[in-house]
Amino acid sequence: MNLKTRICEILEIDYPIVLAGMGGASTPELAAAVSNAGGLGVLGAAACGPKQLREWIRRTRELTDKPFGVDTLLPASVRRAAETAGDGPNPADQVPDMQAFAKAFMEREGLPPVDPASLRGQRDPDEPGVFTKAFFEAQMQVIIEERVPVYASGLGNPGPWMNDLRAGGTKVMAVVGAVRHAIQVKSSGLDIIVAQGHDGGGHNSPVGTMALIPQVVDAVGDTPVLGAGGIVDGRGVAAALMLGAEGAWIGSAFLASEEAGILDFQKQAIVDATEEGTTISRAVTGKPARIIRSRWTDYWVAEHREPLPMPFQGMVAGPVMAAANRDGRGDVNPGFAGQGIGMIKAVRPAKAIF
Repeated sequence: MNLKTRICEILEIDYPIVLAGMGGASTPELAAAVSNAGGLGVLGAAACGPKQLREWIRRTRELTDKPFGVDTLLPASVRRAAETAGDGPNPADQVPDMQAFAKAFMEREGLPPVDPASLRGQRDPDEPGVFTKAFFEAQMQVIIEERVPVYASGLGNPGPWMNDLRAGGTKVMAVVGAVRHAIQVKSSGLDIIVAQGHDGGGHNSPVGTMALIPQVVDAVGDTPVLGAGGIVDGRGVAAALMLGAEGAWIGSAFLASEEAGILDFQKQAIVDATEEGTTISRAVTGKPARIIRSRWTDYWVAEHREPLPMPFQGMVAGPVMAAANRDGRGDVNPGFAGQGIGMIKAVRPAKAIF
């Protein structure tokens, strides 16, 4: 099969298939497996503190001599919130009440609390709080210092860091969910734009994949586009190419891989799910994200509560998700996934999926 596009030339890969940088799931082992198979593996480093991020980058280099990428979040809303603190209600003041709301859920579900020390993982106590302005800036500093081959902004505009990234020889991508966002990131001079539609897992767009891809392609001119959102097999890749994309950014298909950094019960939840098994919820991160429907997502709907914005919702949901992981509760934390999971029937090695 001769499947070559400009994506292959830019990223120096054999096939225009790119692993979505799924936070926590796209580990060094999974990223390296995809790169070794001829695509571009991308680390899902959204929640990695600076120390862990540097370790992940170096471990990936030990596992592959091929190009790979790093995906983090750069949400403009968090930066704006830091700049406009004091304007209107302060979400930080609402955290205790929301934590009590979460505690009531845990008691109802028979989930004992997790030792707070275990939630810190590999993060040094003096590192910035997760998903804060300082956290994102510290991550970017590591990425620049490590001169990673490819950087992907899974959310937000990498423009402010473009000069430093370019100085290190890093190729740059950004994930968008609207034409206006595509035009905005194109102006920063990046290499590739990922158009991810509503079908995709995690943070995504209100616009469907079939509608979004061609409109982004038309809007960004000569900048190559990767199609994303619900693409889990070769038919989806072919469809993305027919819509004008020059490759595919694929997530959920690789969640059901042996190398994915999610728990076994979460992989089984993907295998067992149908195309109707996901929902859009802010209950985990504070931003709308497609997630496998769970008792946690249903709880917020049934109780008519609005989650807090990022990063404060993570302070509420984090302990709940940790307790569910400890107890193997797939009904509480089955994980993020896209609408294509109904086509996934087994857990396989990443190379076989590729």
